[in-house]
Amino acid sequence: MRVSVVGAGLGGLALAQGLRGAGIEADVYERDPGITARFQGYRLVLDPIGFQAVRACLPARWHALLDEIVMHASAEQMVLDPQLNEVGRLGAGRTGVVVDRQVLRHLLLTGLNVHTDAALTGYDVLDDGRARARFARRGPATADLLVGADGVASAVRGVLSPLTVPTDTGVRFVIGRTPLTEEFAALSRAYGSKIAGDGVSLMLGAMRFPTPPKQAAEQLAPEVALPDIGDYVRWAMILPPDGSAGDPTAQDAVLSRMEGWHPQLRALIEQADPDNSALLSIRVVEPSERWAPGPVTLLGDAAHATSPTGGNGANTALRDADLLRRGLIEAAGGRRDLVDAVGGYERQMFAYGAEAVRRSLAALPAFVPDPQRPGPA
Repeated sequence: MRVSVVGAGLGGLALAQGLRGAGIEADVYERDPGITARFQGYRLVLDPIGFQAVRACLPARWHALLDEIVMHASAEQMVLDPQLNEVGRLGAGRTGVVVDRQVLRHLLLTGLNVHTDAALTGYDVLDDGRARARFARRGPATADLLVGADGVASAVRGVLSPLTVPTDTGVRFVIGRTPLTEEFAALSRAYGSKIAGDGVSLMLGAMRFPTPPKQAAEQLAPEVALPDIGDYVRWAMILPPDGSAGDPTAQDAVLSRMEGWHPQLRALIEQADPDNSALLSIRVVEPSERWAPGPVTLLGDAAHATSPTGGNGANTALRDADLLRRGLIEAAGGRRDLVDAVGGYERQMFAYGAEAVRRSLAALPAFVPDPQRPGPA
């Protein structure tokens, strides 16, 4: 069996790793000109299902390394005002582990056949039931299964399910990261909390590595090369619906909305890495139209993009990868027909994927500032 995965995000890479470990040939095709062409290194919270899914997709010999580069998620979330006074509670925080996306992505990339500068232009279903993917700047690739793991603007979904399109929520947010130095130790109570300002919300999250990733890999899995990065604070400012940033940089967009805020909060943004800060829109994709069974399917944001306020995008993509991996192993072993295995995956994925989107949208109002809504009590 051969599988072509379009998209080198966490879900697609986890699937490819899981198939590789089972002796199934898997190639990954990424439209970016290089693996590090775009920065993809913010912290993520993996719930128990997501963490076990990525663990199942990785070789057992890397489990110790995985455990060494994650930290436990905080258990409590407060609402603070711009002077860091507590003004409310968001309730119990999520359980699970915190992982850096860039570090996890490099772990998942190890040993895979990844073809960059491979922008998909379309695909054909051949007479023998296989799928042939076509690319703009490289020759076609034929496989028993083509998996679209290419994100919210999925080119695979555009052909497979053209009526399934992203919905723009109108909400914008600015995200960035700042090295976690002693200067910001006093902000520890704000990490994991929401800071509610005038028309904006700022969320802070600390990423502290039990062992620096590069050092952990050298000690536990020398064949793995992980980035040489240290502890940092991930920050994200959510703007009101249809909010825009006409400022020169993402940092300026945040600082212009922090007039009179606590000096350490402003310093945190001022000392951020400008290359790792960006203004993004919140778009969702809700799985609705069931496509005809065949040798093409979707995974992750291509099928069910969620709002980041739900905290379940990466978790759901990794759950997809593990579920599809298990079905394809059964098909490769002759215990199940391939189309039946993919169909079984899709039925489950549609159900929990749609629920993940709904939950993420339900959580959005709590984080989006509303000038007409009373502040937290």
